[in-house]
Amino acid sequence: MRQLINAALTHTRTTLLLLVGLLLAGIAAWQTIPKEANPDVTIPIVYVSLSLEGVSPEDGERLLIRPMEQELRGIEGLRKFTAQSSEGHAAVTLEFDPGFNPNTALSDVRERVDIARSSLPAEAEEPRVMEVNVSEFPVLTIGLSGQLDTRERITIARRLKEEIEGIANVLEVDIAGEREDLLEIVVDPLVLESYGVDFDTLFNQISRNNRLVAAGSLDTGAGRLALKVPGIIESLDDVMQMPVKVEGDQVVTFGDVAWIHPTYREAEGFARIDGEPAVVLEISKRAGANIIATIDAVRERFAQAGDLLPEQLSVTTILDESVTVQNMLSELLNNVLTAVVLVLIVVVAVMGWRMALLVGLTIPGAFLTGILLVWAFGFTLNVVVLFALILVAGMLVDGAIVVSELADRHLHDGQSPHQAWLNAATRMSWPVIASTATTLAVFVPLLFWPGMVGQFMKYLPATVILCLLASLAMALIFLPTLGRLVTRPAKAVSAKLVSDDSASDTPASNEEAATSEGTAKPESTALGRHYRSLLARLLQHPSWVLLFALLLIALLYTGYARFNHGVDFFPNVEPDSAQVLVRARGDFSALEADAILQRVENRLSGMSEVEALYARSFAAPDQQMGSDVVGVLQFQFVDWYQRRPAQAILDDMAERTRDIPGITLEFQEQEMGPGGGKPIVLEISATDPDVADAGVNQLVGLMRELGGFTDIQDNRSLPGVE
Repeated sequence: MRQLINAALTHTRTTLLLLVGLLLAGIAAWQTIPKEANPDVTIPIVYVSLSLEGVSPEDGERLLIRPMEQELRGIEGLRKFTAQSSEGHAAVTLEFDPGFNPNTALSDVRERVDIARSSLPAEAEEPRVMEVNVSEFPVLTIGLSGQLDTRERITIARRLKEEIEGIANVLEVDIAGEREDLLEIVVDPLVLESYGVDFDTLFNQISRNNRLVAAGSLDTGAGRLALKVPGIIESLDDVMQMPVKVEGDQVVTFGDVAWIHPTYREAEGFARIDGEPAVVLEISKRAGANIIATIDAVRERFAQAGDLLPEQLSVTTILDESVTVQNMLSELLNNVLTAVVLVLIVVVAVMGWRMALLVGLTIPGAFLTGILLVWAFGFTLNVVVLFALILVAGMLVDGAIVVSELADRHLHDGQSPHQAWLNAATRMSWPVIASTATTLAVFVPLLFWPGMVGQFMKYLPATVILCLLASLAMALIFLPTLGRLVTRPAKAVSAKLVSDDSASDTPASNEEAATSEGTAKPESTALGRHYRSLLARLLQHPSWVLLFALLLIALLYTGYARFNHGVDFFPNVEPDSAQVLVRARGDFSALEADAILQRVENRLSGMSEVEALYARSFAAPDQQMGSDVVGVLQFQFVDWYQRRPAQAILDDMAERTRDIPGITLEFQEQEMGPGGGKPIVLEISATDPDVADAGVNQLVGLMRELGGFTDIQDNRSLPGVE
């Protein structure tokens, strides 16, 4: 180790050039590293969606799920297989073992689905195989609301979608609340009868058109001609001028007996923002893209289109994850600056300005080098990496302080700067390496944390390890090199004493030297003198001190086990948003479900602590939220320092809606970290559905008797008439 440190001190220019290169590369990495809210975690779940319009849940299980189960259950690496059937829809969820290969699993599932496709009813839609990917979740949600015509609002949303999807880092834009276009053919029966045209003839005429028949080629011997029979409908006039009946020289066209009315499919739900009808743009970014730059580009497109939007249209930001990332970056910079200032204050008080500046320089140096390594390993700057950088801020200066303090002592003993820093770095190299290794030994096992949570949290130990290794290089290589340049040899405090007694090596002379040194460097504070006196007494009774330390540790563990406040995987921090799930069981139409949601919405609207209120109702059950969820209300709170705690606000909301009959409300705060669902999940299976329903009722009754359970949910089929 001494040879490496000596080489760095001897080749000062090369070492400093390397340091400058690391700092500049770290700054460049800080600017270019992709920034996102959550790390890109591979979720071991593949989802197969099956649709057959109008099929009952029982028939969906028999016709859709059973054939698919037979093919999918034999896939290698499959951990869990679940299936659900509802009216017109069935879903199969495949959960694989942690550490699976997503590309291989997705390919295997698609292959088996293609095989099972022949066993499905011919009327069923093509099965869709989807991989659950965190990077595809929306990072920006913008609502377009106002008293506009539905067609105008949807048209504006579609134009904005085309513009936003033109941004390179945007993956896709989904429009929540969009309705599918539909052309209604309106026929007058009296006109049909007067022309002698029956309805079946008109229907066949429409269904057999809008096709292109490729008739091959005709070889006449004198040439080869390509033939096609075009019947493509490209405009409304093509439909209206389509011949329906020909009698002699009179032609009855489609426009003579019918007309086309553009409309939308029947609404399956409604969306509102602050009580106004709305559609919502849900914008997802590409994996590895910079979330701040992406959202800034989207907002720039909105600013360019602002003059073209009607005045009645209100643009509301419901979700913006770049704000979270920017706040974390700001907190990181504040922590780094605070650490530098505190280190400067402490080191200045002990060793002076010159040493303090040297030690303070190692903090940004270690940070920038660590960020460079994080970027080189292909990580993104997500909330876990930022938390790790904040966590490691106080660990980066330990080695630098130890080395600089010993070098300062050598300088006061009369050694040259080169020799002082070489001896200090060499003497403290192994203690500093051992100290860093003990810290790394805590974090290295976390790199092998299994499961989805392990993939989410692996960025924390990796970042800490990289930054600590960078701080080790700063303390043992770059700090001595800088110290050799900026420090000057100090006058030896006891140089004369050493010179006079150089020939003497007796204990008396050593005592004299110690006394003289003690006189030259007396204790400057009362605290130092009391600490020295206490330490001298404790060293005389090491066994009692060790016994006291063990008893104190046992007392702390026992006290925490007795008086702790429980265990949480992620700490409960003040959320920025919350949502309320509105549950009701019954046969509700889209208008009825929306009316139920509006009753809750009216009770909760107008709260000053809510910045935006997004309401969405469902006619068809949402299997992700629950089959009995008829609507959801999402709240965007104002800044935390301008409002009450979120739990107090939710308690107030629960009190306002307590007397609404026939519904159940579930209040959910914004989750931090990888969502794990509800803490208790019970699975009940039986060959007879009635037996399973009775078991669920019995369990729910026991839970209510015991107390302590909230938001009890089950996925039984909804009661209704078929």
